[in-house]
Amino acid sequence: MSETLVPAAELAARSPVRFPNESAEYRAARTALLAEEIELRRHLARVAEQRRALPPGGPVIGDYRFQGEDGPVDFAGLFGDHRTLALYSYMFGPERERPCPMCTNLLGPLDANAADLAQWISLAVVARSPIERLVAWKKERGWKHLRLLSDLNGNYSRDYFGILPDGSEIPSFNFFTRRDGTIRHFWSEEMTQDSADPGQDPRGAPDLAPLWNVLDGTPDGRDPDWYPKLDY
Repeated sequence: MSETLVPAAELAARSPVRFPNESAEYRAARTALLAEEIELRRHLARVAEQRRALPPGGPVIGDYRFQGEDGPVDFAGLFGDHRTLALYSYMFGPERERPCPMCTNLLGPLDANAADLAQWISLAVVARSPIERLVAWKKERGWKHLRLLSDLNGNYSRDYFGILPDGSEIPSFNFFTRRDGTIRHFWSEEMTQDSADPGQDPRGAPDLAPLWNVLDGTPDGRDPDWYPKLDY
């Protein structure tokens, strides 16, 4: 039996936080917003619970070959000692002069968190460029902890939506499990342009990039015409 939660509006009304010189109008609106934020937190928790309860995904049986920084590795080898594997498909194929700025923006914070994540899961970044090119870029960005992989035959990128049938690249973040000797796909973001709301880029929920979460907390929000750069 699930625990009965205190209504969000009641929790919001209990908040002792007050800021200097705020008006009664501001506090009333802020309390109403806080109730919505509590509901959002609870909804995210429900979504995460529903995600964890997914039935077993499809077994991983393709011919997937990778070149890591320490040499070739097969799919099972990517798990190491972990039961869960997270693979980010980086838009940095051999046809690109430089990688996708949006992917790069996301991977910077992931590098900073990679050592912590490694306590629980195996994490790696897959791209279709040669490993030497990926390592050189990693050094240029100052990344220290991300494990980079070259998709040698492109099969993984094709099967798990790192590239589309027309050959164009898209980012994807796939999670896999290894249980009782069987490797299966667990979950991936599936929000595409078809599911985008008017005036918004397609994006998952929650948004994994700290950049956008910080901007969502500002008075002006996200600029729909702005895009992060590799250099400033």
